[in-house]
Amino acid sequence: MSPRSALVNEELRRRSKERLLHAAVELVNEHGYEATTLGDIADRAGSARGLVSYYFPGKRQLVQSAVHRLMHRTLEEALEREPRTEDGRERMARAIDAILGLARDRPVLMRQHMAGLLQAEGFVMCPEQRRLAELLRDTVARHGSCDVDTDYPMLRALLMGAVFAALVPGVPMPVPVLRAELFKRYRLDWEMGVPPGTEVSGGTCGTGRTDLARFFATGPAPDCPAPALRPEPDAQSK
Repeated sequence: MSPRSALVNEELRRRSKERLLHAAVELVNEHGYEATTLGDIADRAGSARGLVSYYFPGKRQLVQSAVHRLMHRTLEEALEREPRTEDGRERMARAIDAILGLARDRPVLMRQHMAGLLQAEGFVMCPEQRRLAELLRDTVARHGSCDVDTDYPMLRALLMGAVFAALVPGVPMPVPVLRAELFKRYRLDWEMGVPPGTEVSGGTCGTGRTDLARFFATGPAPDCPAPALRPEPDAQSK
């Protein structure tokens, strides 16, 4: 039996990681960070437990990568939904609503994420976080910023602060109030983006959809033939 090609091996690795990211988001969203173990994540993903540590240094890194994936794909979906637009103000409104929508619709997950950022490890720099940063930087630029290097960190800080304020146990601020303040700062009209109570065609942000699978592609990559899958090797054999 001939060995698998490098392309097939790469595809198998990609699909394994996607399943782990998806499982991590689902389990933390359902049970919280502390109650979720790496073994739970591996079991939900249908992967060998040794593969989790092969792909990720630890639970914190895995969960942050998974949440950053959810954030960047939610933001991407919101920015590119129909009707598509190049208007910088509308794109800024969609970006704000996408992130606030996560705080509203995934409170357990986002509360655990914010708490994780305050741990000693802090902000985990990973490909998922970089993609999120790229989208937000592009949003700031299209909104008309003359100094993206200054204005992007400010937008990031304001969004993180708004998410934190929306999720503080006992004294949460209503999302519409936070939205109004952010819209005022960026001179956006209330009707832009996804105003509270609005349904979005196609099931993007604002609808509270529970399906997360669309953000974690475990099917064949574009232009890549689907390999005949075999049982995954354990971490020691890779």
